[in-house]
Amino acid sequence: MGSTPAVTVVGGGLAGLVAARHLAGAGLDVTLFERNETVGGRVRTRERGGFRFDRGFQVLFPAYPAVRRELDLEALDLRRFAPGACIARPNHRSTLADPLREPSALPATLFNPDVSFGDKLRVGRLVRELGRTDPETIFDEPGPDATIEAYLRERGFSDGFVENFAAPFYGGITLDRSLSTSKRVFEYTFRTLAESEVAVPAAGMGAIPAQLADEVRAAGGTLETGADVTSVSSDETSADGGATVTTDDGEYDVAAVVVATDPPTARALTGVDSIPTDARACVTQYYELPARTDLETGGRLLLNAGDDGPNHVVPHSAVAPEYAPDDAALIGATYLGEREERDEQLAAITRETLDAWYPERRFDGLETLHTDRIAFAQFVQSPGVHERLPNPRDPDGAVYLAGDYTRWSSIQGAMKSGRLAAKAVLEDRSG
Repeated sequence: MGSTPAVTVVGGGLAGLVAARHLAGAGLDVTLFERNETVGGRVRTRERGGFRFDRGFQVLFPAYPAVRRELDLEALDLRRFAPGACIARPNHRSTLADPLREPSALPATLFNPDVSFGDKLRVGRLVRELGRTDPETIFDEPGPDATIEAYLRERGFSDGFVENFAAPFYGGITLDRSLSTSKRVFEYTFRTLAESEVAVPAAGMGAIPAQLADEVRAAGGTLETGADVTSVSSDETSADGGATVTTDDGEYDVAAVVVATDPPTARALTGVDSIPTDARACVTQYYELPARTDLETGGRLLLNAGDDGPNHVVPHSAVAPEYAPDDAALIGATYLGEREERDEQLAAITRETLDAWYPERRFDGLETLHTDRIAFAQFVQSPGVHERLPNPRDPDGAVYLAGDYTRWSSIQGAMKSGRLAAKAVLEDRSG
C-alpha cells in the first residue's frame, strides 16, 4: 500500500483544481492525480513559434459568479472581445453590437440588415427581464424546459435573428447550431453577456488552471501529473469508511476521493449511470496571416450566417496581440461536430469562406498552424437534462463527483461543482 493522503482528487481540470484548493484550504491533506502531464483538462494552451493555441475555441465569461469567486481576474491580464458580433455570408458583412457599451457602433447596429428593428427591441426587453433574475436559480426554475429555438420563437424573434445571429452565436457557445439545447443555457449565458464582454487571458486560457494549480500548492495541496487512476472504490466494510484509489503506481487508502474527470471516465470509475456521456464535438483550426491583416471586425467574432464553412472565425491576435509574434496575425475557425475532412481540406474550406466574405481581397497566404479535434467538448444539454444530472454525493460512500456534468456544461458549471464537492466532503467529515 502507498502513502495515505486524507483526500484524493482524481482529475486536474477546473472542477478538480477548485475542489482541491478548497479542501487544502480547509486544512486537509490533499493529493490531486492528473493523467496528463499538465493540468487544465479541456482548458489548456499550447505555445509554439511565438503563437498560443487554446485547446479548441474557448473564452472566459468574467461575469460568471464562480469565476469572480475563484479567480484573480486582474492577475490574468484579460483581453476582451468587443460586445456583439460580425455577421458574414458571401459578399456580405454586418455589425451587431451593444450601443450602450460601444456608442460608436450605434449606426451600424441600428441599420443592421440581418436583424430587424423589432428584434433589437426584443433583445433590450430580454436584457432587462433576465437582469432581474438571480442566475443561481435559472437551472432550478419551475415549469417545463424548452429548446433555445422554441424559446426565441415564443418571444417573437424573427427568422433573420434566429438564423443569422442566434444559430451561429450559440453554435459557438453550445456547439449546437440547431438551437436544440436547453433554453436555460441561453438564459444564463445571455444574462451574463449583458453584464460583461467575453475575454481571454493574455497568456492564453491555460493561465486559468495554472493560477488555480498555484493556489492548490500554496494551500498545501500536492499535484501529481502523469498519474493515471484506474479505479476508485468506497470501503464500506471498515468502521470509519474511506475509499481506495488505484493508480498505475499502486494503491492508496484515503478518507475520501473526489472524481473530477471527464464524463465517460467518471462514469466508468464510479458506476453512476446518470453521468451524461452523449457528446458534442468540434474541430478548431488556427491559421497564420500576414501581420497587418485586418478582418475589420473591431475585435468581434465573425459568425457564419451561410450554410457552408466554419461556424465562426475568431480574430485572436486582433483581440489578444500576445497570441501571435509581432510579424504575424493569428485567426481561428471552429467547425461543429466530428468532421471527416482532413486538416488540409478544412483549411481550404476556411480559405474559400473568407474569400467569399471578403471579395475585395484574397487569402492565399493563409497558413495552417494547428488543429484540435475534440470528440468530447461538451455533454449534450437537451431540454430537461439538467434535472437528471447527478449529485456530488451520488457515488457510494466516501466517493464524490465534481464536474460540469453535475451542473451544466461551462466554466461556471465546472468551478461551482468543484466548490460544492469540496463542501460535501467537509460536511460529511465534520458530521
